[in-house]
Amino acid sequence: MSDLSSPPIHATESLHGLLKKAAKTNPDKTALVSATLEVTYGELDAFANQFGNELVKRGVVKGDRVALLLPNSPQFVASFFGALKAGATVTAINPLHREREVTYQLLDSGAKAIVTLESHKPLVDKAKENTPLEHIIVTATDEDTFFGLTKEASSNKPDVYINPDEDLAALQYTGGTTGTPKAAMLTHRNLTANAAQFAQAIKGTSSDVFLTALPLFHIYGLTTSLTTPVSLGAKMMLLPKFEPAKALEAIQRHKVTVFCGVPTMYQYLLASPDLERYDLRSIRVCISGAAPLPPQVQKCFMEVTGGVLAEGYGLSEASPVTHCSPVERVRVRVGSVGLPLPETEVRIVDAETGTRTLQVGEVGELAVKGLQVMAGYWNRPAETASVLRDGWLLTGDIARIDSDSYLVIVDRKKDLIKHNGYSVYPRELEDILYEHPAVKQCAVVGKADAKAGENPVAYVVLKEGSAASTEEIKSYVNGKVAAYKAVREVIFLQELPLNAAGKVLKRNLRERI
Repeated sequence: MSDLSSPPIHATESLHGLLKKAAKTNPDKTALVSATLEVTYGELDAFANQFGNELVKRGVVKGDRVALLLPNSPQFVASFFGALKAGATVTAINPLHREREVTYQLLDSGAKAIVTLESHKPLVDKAKENTPLEHIIVTATDEDTFFGLTKEASSNKPDVYINPDEDLAALQYTGGTTGTPKAAMLTHRNLTANAAQFAQAIKGTSSDVFLTALPLFHIYGLTTSLTTPVSLGAKMMLLPKFEPAKALEAIQRHKVTVFCGVPTMYQYLLASPDLERYDLRSIRVCISGAAPLPPQVQKCFMEVTGGVLAEGYGLSEASPVTHCSPVERVRVRVGSVGLPLPETEVRIVDAETGTRTLQVGEVGELAVKGLQVMAGYWNRPAETASVLRDGWLLTGDIARIDSDSYLVIVDRKKDLIKHNGYSVYPRELEDILYEHPAVKQCAVVGKADAKAGENPVAYVVLKEGSAASTEEIKSYVNGKVAAYKAVREVIFLQELPLNAAGKVLKRNLRERI
């Protein structure tokens, strides 16, 4: 049972129905603001209808996949909801992807149409040769040009019936941190439910102003920074990409109250030389996800803003949020990702078979069940069967649940290091590394060893102006852990490799050694 549960979650409408409802309730309310454009909910709903009708006119039918290769922009938002209104399933692609990656996603999803910028047209043209893609819809970075494409189309909603329980809203590709990306099949019900669940968790209202700086092609950004504010009828301040100076300016100018990000974002804001110039006291709540939040970053950010910086937890296969720390300052618990969202069941099972439920406080694999859990992996029945069992999703994360239901993530199952038969959890070593005053970022991975099996190796990024030797770092960590957990090697880097969601690409680090 979740501490955060209150009103029941009603996920009975389509995802684009959230936009229609907001437009009907308050058509003149500002929906989003970009660098050059301000759009009301009434206008956004009309734009989405027009774009949906344009897709229908081009032959897109219910169930077809429409790809979006766009940065955070009004075009992304209108195209996303417009494609849903046409009955299509959206697959969003990282604009930083190269030809091979774009081709893979277009081919795997079977996308019929794609919306992209003029600058990406040559790349898409090449990818089209090896995919079933039929339509390339090109827009400029100028919003007026984009909305001019659909001005002749009807602003009435396309006549397409959606079954929220069964029809897919999105094919969300996993980050690929551990291998070839797979697409999680997320229904309209999955995504509307998660928006409602998350809105309850952060105590969101229509008066909130969201800073939408997380990439919308990633499910973390899509749910927490787009569909959730739309479900509330709240205002969104849209940034094409996260830049500390522009984020600080946006928070102050637009009186941002909610900002969802990753730990590195909060670190960069705190490290900004202009931080003291800005008034950030409008912030009510920030959520950090995708990677562990260093305790000192959490503490410092809350001191600067006066708001709450709480950790959450999720994964693409769960739309993505399953847990969130309570947003009252007195209830924030350092090191925990919080409590289950409303109508989310949780249990810890043995990591070997996933069939035996463990007791409170025992460490094992986290399994979750709820309205937000995916229908399965696209065209991958065997992999679906391996992670979905009677509605329970095996997350691949090692965790424990405290007696008061707070969840603590111990580590990724695939990141576990086996040293002489002992289990070494990289996150435990990383938490200690973050306590060192010179360490800005870190990651611990296993290095193959003929005798021990694997040895822990630490990658470290130092703070500007700080210095530390390999021996100093090793001594600092190893003096606090058992001998079998000791870091055997330290490698200094200028920066860690991250994916679009801010997660460290440990697979890349392992390949280096």
